[in-house]
Amino acid sequence: MSLEPIGVVTMIVGLCCLLLDFRVATIVFIVLTLFGAAAAILAGAASIQPAHLFLFFTILVALSWRRNASISIKAMGFRQPGFWLGCLVVYGAISGYFLPRLLAGTTQIIPVGISEYPTTGGTVPLGPLSSNFTQSAYLAADLLCFLVILSVGSSKRGFSAIVTGLIAYAAANVIAALLDLWTRTTGTQDLLQFIRNAQYTIHNDEAIAGMQRIVGSWPEASAFAGMTLGVLGFTATMWLCGREARWTGPLALASLVLVVLSTSSTGLVATPLCLGLLYMTAVARCGAGTGHRSSTLVVFFAPQLVIVVGIIVLLDQRIYEALYNYVDLLVLSKATTSSGLERASWNAYGLQNFLDSWGLGVGLGTARTSSFPVALLSNVGIPGTVFFVLFLLSAIGRRGGWERTATSDVRLAARNGCLCLLIGASVVGALVDLGLLFFILAALASAEPERTDPTYEPSAPGSHSFL
Repeated sequence: MSLEPIGVVTMIVGLCCLLLDFRVATIVFIVLTLFGAAAAILAGAASIQPAHLFLFFTILVALSWRRNASISIKAMGFRQPGFWLGCLVVYGAISGYFLPRLLAGTTQIIPVGISEYPTTGGTVPLGPLSSNFTQSAYLAADLLCFLVILSVGSSKRGFSAIVTGLIAYAAANVIAALLDLWTRTTGTQDLLQFIRNAQYTIHNDEAIAGMQRIVGSWPEASAFAGMTLGVLGFTATMWLCGREARWTGPLALASLVLVVLSTSSTGLVATPLCLGLLYMTAVARCGAGTGHRSSTLVVFFAPQLVIVVGIIVLLDQRIYEALYNYVDLLVLSKATTSSGLERASWNAYGLQNFLDSWGLGVGLGTARTSSFPVALLSNVGIPGTVFFVLFLLSAIGRRGGWERTATSDVRLAARNGCLCLLIGASVVGALVDLGLLFFILAALASAEPERTDPTYEPSAPGSHSFL
């Protein structure tokens, strides 16, 4: 086990945050979740990311407040979001330990971690893997993240800190992408090596059809595009609602452009679906009230803009061919490429694992797939899938978002962010763990400071900001 330089920095910042308000720790924690290719601690073949290390300090700071600890405990009550997520964690850990042993050899898997069989890049017989433990630990960290962010968001000041952290995350994500492009253009990629030190393969020096693949602070372009979709969903919805528009509008536009230019099939396939979700949000938001201008502009002019752009593309043969070739390379012909065939085989084996395990799954962290729904079914089976669906419905599906208050608008933005992340994960998600950003957004969508904070005062009518 070794403590990396970025881990040293993380610990120093964490110790400083112990002396500060929990809101500062929350903002720092949210931003640190951006470093998906970094390892604060290397423990054999496992990498502990800076955000997971800093989560320990965030818990100490936030839950040292008795009120926050009480809200976290209540969130674990029956039928509460934390209860269903806790059930998924418990079932995942139990299944990850017992099922690969009880069902050993009954099916072939695409392994996530190291098994007792030689690594060939293909299938191996079902059996225990190193990733059974690490994925259980990651899912447990997701639960702790959800509980601590929910407790912080139970006060108006904490709720505001989470929003600030997410906007800072969105800005840092754009900056990381631009730095990635700049360092490769100038041949100075080593400058970012300290945030690309994890044990897994980093695809940070690839190009498609002469275009550099954008990875930012993530291991590969698909991971960057998938997480940026969540940023797009959150910031674009905030802009549509007229909240922090001077920041969220430009960040949403920059995120959209970066996803499209990332050369990621995930981004290109999922982006239209996310834009459709955002357009429906604009339809619901347009009219009288806070933020109606942005939503109304989108409702009336977006279809016309699409038609005009479509006509220009069809009339200019060079633009049409360039655009068609780009889409064909990344999407239309993807299924015939070696990468596309490989990912399709992952899903085929994942579905077969689900059937061979009689619907129980082959254990959390056992089977690698290329779609989040298939990952759920193959790893944790019907029980785990039911627990996740119940968590999702109770966290982001039970509250209305059309009251047009500041907090309800942010909850709506958080829900859209979660849905955009799910859309991206459904296209190419390999594991059950959706990442800390998803559970931060889910916790924000569940937080109700207007009910839990006795000092809460609604924002003034017509106010576009509450930060």
